[in-house]
Amino acid sequence: MTAAVVIPNRNGADWLPGCLEGIAAQTVAPAEVVVVDNASSDRSPEAAARHPGVRVIALPTNLGFAAAANRGVAAVDADAVALVNTDVVVAPDWLERTTAALAADPGAGAVACKMVDLRRPELLYDAGNVLRRDGVCEQRGRFQPDDGRFDAPGEVFSACAGAALYRRSALVDVGGFDERLFIYLEDVDLGLRLRLAGWRCLYEPAVARHAGGGSSDQLSPPRAHLAAAARALPLLPAMLRERRRLRAGAALPVQEVVPRLPIRAPRASRSGLQERREAIQ
Repeated sequence: MTAAVVIPNRNGADWLPGCLEGIAAQTVAPAEVVVVDNASSDRSPEAAARHPGVRVIALPTNLGFAAAANRGVAAVDADAVALVNTDVVVAPDWLERTTAALAADPGAGAVACKMVDLRRPELLYDAGNVLRRDGVCEQRGRFQPDDGRFDAPGEVFSACAGAALYRRSALVDVGGFDERLFIYLEDVDLGLRLRLAGWRCLYEPAVARHAGGGSSDQLSPPRAHLAAAARALPLLPAMLRERRRLRAGAALPVQEVVPRLPIRAPRASRSGLQERREAIQ
């Protein structure tokens, strides 16, 4: 199985060198490395182009993570596509392990990994996503000590696209990322559509070190969340119609994809900030 690496970039000059160095150090070299630049103003695309074997695709405007990822997937010719954020440094065996896991399971459409904090790798950032019945996504292990509880391979609901491997045919099958979701949770939406289409998501504890929020701070301007919420309201009727069509044609019922577990998890009422404080203490 061949694997290409796609790195969406937006003003990633502070992070991109470390990310590309991590890719260059892989025990199994990627078939291709593509940086898709979202109209950066910090000369990071020029810096990326100077790295041997790196191809840069320059977008004329900032289209967001989902659009950049889709452009990268369309531009490569490989069996699998690894998406890696600019603020992520993957371990040398990361691509080898995730690709081997995907190749061994023809029913798997994606592979999630063990993401830890870049500066404090003893803290977990994400070990695969869980979609709750109330629609809230939780990241397994978020801000908890990396004490070995997520060291075994397995299966999860979906992968955090900050560092994940996808079967390219599965992405094409479900139409890729929804580009209307400019930033955040586009990977959860993709994970839901992959699961409804019958694809599974594996978990392989290959390590990726992530500076949480490092690259996303560059993707959206101040007050972007409020503006995005306002722009989303007119889309709700169309999205509800799409969801009904999606469920009607799904290979698996939504009750199997999102089991009727307790709607709210034990920690659901506690803020992420509180959890992080407790993990650090």
